[in-house]
Amino acid sequence: MAILKIKNSEIYYEIRGKGKPLILLAGLASDSQSWSTVMNRLSKKNMLIMPDNRGCGRTLCPLDEITIPGMAGDVIALMDHLKIEKADLLGHSMGGYVALQLCLENPNRFDRLILAATSAFTNKRNQALLNDFVSYRKNGMDIHEWFRCLFFWIFTRKFFEDEKMLDLSLDYSVEYPYLQSLEQFKKQVNALCDFDVSERLAEIDHETLIISGKEDILFDPFESVRVLSAIKNASVTLIENAAHSIHVENPKDFVSTVIAFLSTSGL
Repeated sequence: MAILKIKNSEIYYEIRGKGKPLILLAGLASDSQSWSTVMNRLSKKNMLIMPDNRGCGRTLCPLDEITIPGMAGDVIALMDHLKIEKADLLGHSMGGYVALQLCLENPNRFDRLILAATSAFTNKRNQALLNDFVSYRKNGMDIHEWFRCLFFWIFTRKFFEDEKMLDLSLDYSVEYPYLQSLEQFKKQVNALCDFDVSERLAEIDHETLIISGKEDILFDPFESVRVLSAIKNASVTLIENAAHSIHVENPKDFVSTVIAFLSTSGL
C-alpha cells in the first residue's frame, strides 16, 4: 500500500508478487480491491501493480481532473516512480479505456495488452444508462437498491439465485469504507462518455487478448469483439458463466485465460 503524490493529486496503489510487471486497471466505480478475487493467483507469476483510478478508492484529485487521459497519465507517472520501463497491461471495462489510451500514447512502455469486458467507446444506450444511474443517486435512491439495480447489468442471472451471496455482496458494496461519492461517480461517467478511440485502433500493434463474458449485457461480447478486432494482433476468448464482472463471477477461468496468454505470447 502506497501513495504517489503528483502535483495536486495523490494516487493510491498496491503491489503484489514478483516477476514481470502486470498493471491492473479497474472499471467504473471500482478500485484496486476489485481484483481481490484474482490477485493471489496472478501474483504467483507476475508483479501486480494495482492503482485506484482517479475518482475512486483512496486516490485523491480535483473533480475536474477525472478523465481517461488523466488516469493514463497517472499510470505512466507510477511506472516512472517505480522505475518500470515496460509492463504488461490488463484493463477491465473503464480500465480497458485507460489501457487503450496508454497503448496509443505511450506504445513503447507496454508489451502485451489484455482488454476485459470493454470497448473503444461508450455507445448511446450505455451513455443513457450510466447517466440514469447518476440521476438515481442524485434523486435519493436507497443505496442498497442502487447497487442491486447495478448488479442486474454486471452479473449473470445465476448470480441472483444465491440470495445469501447476493445479500453479502450488497452489504459489502454499501459498507465499503471508500465508497465512491456521487460527484466522483458522475465525473467517471462523463469520462467514459467522452472517450472514443474506435478510429485509432489500427494504430495499436501490441499483442492483444480480448476477453468477454459470454453473458455480458453491458458490453455485448459480439459488439465489443467486432469493434476491438480492429487491433491488428488481437485474439478473443469468451468466458462461460460470466457477465460483465468476469473476474468476480468466474475468477478461475479468468485467471487461467490471462496466465495462458502471458505465458505463451510475447513480442
